[in-house]
Amino acid sequence: QVQVVESGGGLVQTGGSLRLSCTASGRTFRNYAVGWFRQSPGKERTFVASINWNSPNTYYADSVKGRFTISTDNNKNAVLLQMNLLKPEDTAVYYCSAGPSQNAPVPKDWDYWGQGTQVIVSS
Repeated sequence: QVQVVESGGGLVQTGGSLRLSCTASGRTFRNYAVGWFRQSPGKERTFVASINWNSPNTYYADSVKGRFTISTDNNKNAVLLQMNLLKPEDTAVYYCSAGPSQNAPVPKDWDYWGQGTQVIVSS
């Protein structure tokens, strides 16, 4: 079992930045790929970005390419999501997930989820 915890959400103005962090306890976090998803009220949960601990490969949704960066912090055993040039449409609850493969844009392919952290981008 892996317990995933997100942090770093908040309120920011359009064009601003936030950095989300994802950590986990339980089974070795580094055995899993890590992904970020987001969900707005009334909408489905959608893929944002993913990474593997031991691979330079990263995946991004088209809507965040060039603005968001996913990375690992080996010292803190955390996965970070740096979000720049934020837009009102980025407003959502952001969820961190752990699973067997990073190339998995569908939520059902991920095994463990955090409780989410709210990001609000004001216009």
